[in-house]
Amino acid sequence: MRSAVHFLPIVTTICSLLFAIVLLRRWRLRGGTHHLWWAAGMLSYGAGTLTESLTTILGWQEGIFKVWYITGALLGAAPLAQGSAYLHVPRRVADTLAVLVVTTILIGGVCVWLSPVDLDQVETYRLSGRVFTWQWVRRFSPFVNLYAVLFLVGGAVRSAVKYARRSETRHRFIGNVFIAIGGILPGIGGTATRFGHVEVLYVTELMGLALLWIGFRYNVAGRVLSARDDAFPVPARAS
Repeated sequence: MRSAVHFLPIVTTICSLLFAIVLLRRWRLRGGTHHLWWAAGMLSYGAGTLTESLTTILGWQEGIFKVWYITGALLGAAPLAQGSAYLHVPRRVADTLAVLVVTTILIGGVCVWLSPVDLDQVETYRLSGRVFTWQWVRRFSPFVNLYAVLFLVGGAVRSAVKYARRSETRHRFIGNVFIAIGGILPGIGGTATRFGHVEVLYVTELMGLALLWIGFRYNVAGRVLSARDDAFPVPARAS
């Protein structure tokens, strides 16, 4: 049965698209591989919540479900984390990590797509990885999500510590705290889906996105900014 919570992904999808537009514009105007990865991260974030929105509107469908799992549990925050990787490690190392992460996601995605589903486990308006007949496909997501935590959340914590040392960069400290919390929340929601509570994911996705955007703005100048101001700051979703 649908409730108001099931419609939250519609709002999250719209916000993700708007955020991605801001980041793509930043990349076009200022360049930077990290900007492009962050924009891709927001687009994949929105793709995942779009499938949730379609499930709420249309009901459970196998194709939509598998796209949800690939964009959420496998892809998740990995592009955002990869953008941060380009700011925290040498370019050559970041390039190598990108290849490894993308390869893992592609292999996992193929396995997810090929997996049969147990229709007896399907709920009309709720999504869960427990419907997979090949339950082992769910083992790909922890590796990708650990990577996301390491660079997205870890990068934000590292930056927050750095910027907390000087009063003139206190706004960046605050911004990165928001980024760290925003990066963790979808991961908490994703973990809840393993226990059948997908509604928790819908709430934490929207809250996480809001905090990421607030952190983005704080990290630049410590105030609410227009789209003309500087970019997403240095900073998980599982299922």
